[in-house]
Amino acid sequence: MKHLLRTKSVEQSIRDTEAPEHRLRRDLSALDLVVFGVGVIIGTGIFVLTGEVARDKAGPAVAISFLLAAAVCGLAALCYAEFSSTVPVAGSAYTFSYATLGEFPAWIIGWDLILELALGAAVVSVGWSGYASALLADMGVTMPAEIVNPPGEQGGVVNVLAIGLVLAVTALLLVGIKVSSRVNAVVVTIKVAVVLLVIVAGLFYVKGENYRPFIPDAKSTPEVEGGHAPLMQVLFGITPVSYGWLGVFAAVAIVFFAYIGFDVVATAAEEARRPQRDLPIGLIGSLVVTAILYAAVSLVVVGMQRYTELSTGAPLADAFEAVGRPAFATIISVGAVAGLTTVVLILLLGQTRVFFAMSRDGLLPPWIAAVHPRFGTPYRSTVIMGVIVALLAGFIPLGKLAELVNIGTLFAFVVVSAGVVILRRTRPDLPRGFRTPLVPLVPALSVLACLFVMINLPVDTWLRFLAWMLVGVLVYAGYGYRHSRVRIAAATQVSEKS
Repeated sequence: MKHLLRTKSVEQSIRDTEAPEHRLRRDLSALDLVVFGVGVIIGTGIFVLTGEVARDKAGPAVAISFLLAAAVCGLAALCYAEFSSTVPVAGSAYTFSYATLGEFPAWIIGWDLILELALGAAVVSVGWSGYASALLADMGVTMPAEIVNPPGEQGGVVNVLAIGLVLAVTALLLVGIKVSSRVNAVVVTIKVAVVLLVIVAGLFYVKGENYRPFIPDAKSTPEVEGGHAPLMQVLFGITPVSYGWLGVFAAVAIVFFAYIGFDVVATAAEEARRPQRDLPIGLIGSLVVTAILYAAVSLVVVGMQRYTELSTGAPLADAFEAVGRPAFATIISVGAVAGLTTVVLILLLGQTRVFFAMSRDGLLPPWIAAVHPRFGTPYRSTVIMGVIVALLAGFIPLGKLAELVNIGTLFAFVVVSAGVVILRRTRPDLPRGFRTPLVPLVPALSVLACLFVMINLPVDTWLRFLAWMLVGVLVYAGYGYRHSRVRIAAATQVSEKS
């Protein structure tokens, strides 16, 4: 048992970053990190989820759901900020867990992050293909349904557009983090401008009656029947309902997807110029900016169109269509295509760094951790994950799997929040560029808030998550445990002493 909980010291983690064959270039500033955070957060949440959760879960109170989700993420961000400034090493929650909880918990978190980031990138790329095909249609270019729709949906066979996006983003990540950050900055500027346009222009079409009732009366709907019922309502014997405060809470668990990715900022720790200062700014700054934008957009869109009439595919564009402004709908589609592009870019960036860190520790094949001699990027992990995500996006129906991304992220947040308290007690001597306030209160609130959101996810999501974790345990037992660099080094020391 003690082998499974053997920790990797913070000092060893930092020394590993200096090995010539594993050294990443430190090219990112605090502004770069904030832009990365905004780039990955503003995407599916604004352009897709707003209509779905307003219509099916929360009604006009969807803005409250967005703010509550931001509060949960904010608590976790304070914990991530301390960890990432103390252990500025690629891998985010995986690396933090290795330093505090031990090897097996770290493996579980790393396996969990693969679920969050790789599946998240695939899901978002599918959403991107829908907006891209609609935009092409507006320009007079109609593409066959067989190559633009998800497999098995509306005649889709293989999603060529999604595959093309993932491969293009993979190529961009290969040529260097600085190039990627510059492209990201340009695209983020475009989509933030579109979001501000939606807010300002939409205000002219808001109708007060669309906000009444702001929190509709709770009622049972087909969207919360069977395995789709929130786990909390099942555990406490509550008849599953939409709307009301229970609907608002259930919506939090869904719109949480909108904020997924801010923690990706922490995976770029080794590539930050001044990680102790820049990482907390990037994590917290990006979350504050996007929470304000999300709340404003959701209030505007439910004010423009009755929540029961909102579309779930392109709610912002369709809301402007409904008030007779199709030109704005086209502009929004452009913003969505730009916005979702950066989400895929940064989710893949985070995934490749986690993969890289796990390989460097020997828990995955070490040859994956090679760094390109010219570009300074983990090119093998980038290519491997790019191909895997492209295949998922192109050939696998992902609609039922999207909520797995949420539960995976929340699980990582729980571990990181608990890890802050543990590291404060086990290594109080470590220099911390940022200190989480009110420890252990803030980490405890973060854990409780994340668990509360998790139990509002559907039962079938929990079952899929447990199945994925079981596969991870088998992979660790079959490969990771036997090839762990930390375990092998410890065993060698024991044999030398004896």
